[in-house]
Amino acid sequence: MRNYFLLIPIIAIFFVSACDSDYRPMSIGGIDEVIVVMDSTMWDSETALAIEETFGKGITTLPGYEPTYRLMFRDFSTNAQLDDLRRYRNLIFASPIDEETNVANLIQAILSDEVEQRVRSGDSFAFPMQDRWTRDQWILLLTSTDDDALAEKIINSEDALVGNLLELEFERRKREVYRRGEQFAINDSLWEKHGWKVRMQHDYVWTVREDNAAVFRRYLPENDRWIMAWWKDGVDNIDFIDSDWINATRDSLLEMYVQGEREGSYITTEYRRDVITSEVERDDRIVGFETLGTWTMTNDFMGGPFVNFVYHDPATERLFLIEYGQFAPSVAKRRFVRQFRAMGRTFESDSTWTSEAQDPLTQFMILDE
Repeated sequence: MRNYFLLIPIIAIFFVSACDSDYRPMSIGGIDEVIVVMDSTMWDSETALAIEETFGKGITTLPGYEPTYRLMFRDFSTNAQLDDLRRYRNLIFASPIDEETNVANLIQAILSDEVEQRVRSGDSFAFPMQDRWTRDQWILLLTSTDDDALAEKIINSEDALVGNLLELEFERRKREVYRRGEQFAINDSLWEKHGWKVRMQHDYVWTVREDNAAVFRRYLPENDRWIMAWWKDGVDNIDFIDSDWINATRDSLLEMYVQGEREGSYITTEYRRDVITSEVERDDRIVGFETLGTWTMTNDFMGGPFVNFVYHDPATERLFLIEYGQFAPSVAKRRFVRQFRAMGRTFESDSTWTSEAQDPLTQFMILDE
């Protein structure tokens, strides 16, 4: 017989409020690891499959297979087992609302009667929470009337569900990247001389300095990384920006600024794999686009992932392109791509910029035909 006695003692824990003197321990587990808590009888259910196809699906913009998140399925039947689970950084609790299981009873104990009614009427099914048991913790409750209904809702809401965790991960990755420090001198120089900046990790080296382009390299024997930036003044309309323009512009700039060791070798986009462009949601005036994909080396046998950002500042009519790339054949790429995505989101543009400098790279603009 299953044990249902463990619900009441833990309810209060969910409602501990975080404050400046938060005494709770830090959560454990990897940033890209998600513990999925379901009754073991449901590990082969439609709901479990839907979670695997959303949070665990393969990333098609990496050179090799890596899942969006590493999933580990767990169940619990005692308070001690639940105490162990609640220490983890990323947790999903999933069950139909009226199942006679510990997970379902836990979800019912957390949700109010009003919210339960919304679940049963089909109006709500997903409830994200942060820092309920430990610090830096993400919890997602998934529940609906039955297994099929819950699975369908998860699949139909993939972008929102996974995006919620991704946005939190970007903040975590920023802390990871800059925990050893950052180069404020480079940030200040970019801001003062060129009117823009991104937070610069502690050990990148500024290798190319031009009026409207810059390259930074982080040379490591097994993990070579770089940042390429280009900017243009006097861009009042961005209707021409689409994935074709972004990739054509990237390829032209990469040919000039990120070349290989062999004569005539340079980086270009690997179009035989997925190259995906999407808008970047920001809470300021900046319009942003993010492109994920892989690159290959022309006239050489090399390749790796890239993350590209195109930003437009309508206040100053300036256009910016910033690309992060990596060559690390023996290293898993997901972590570093997520770091790049977090770093690129630190972009800022000076709203008071008034430079009249002309951009010599006019060939990268698309003219009206």
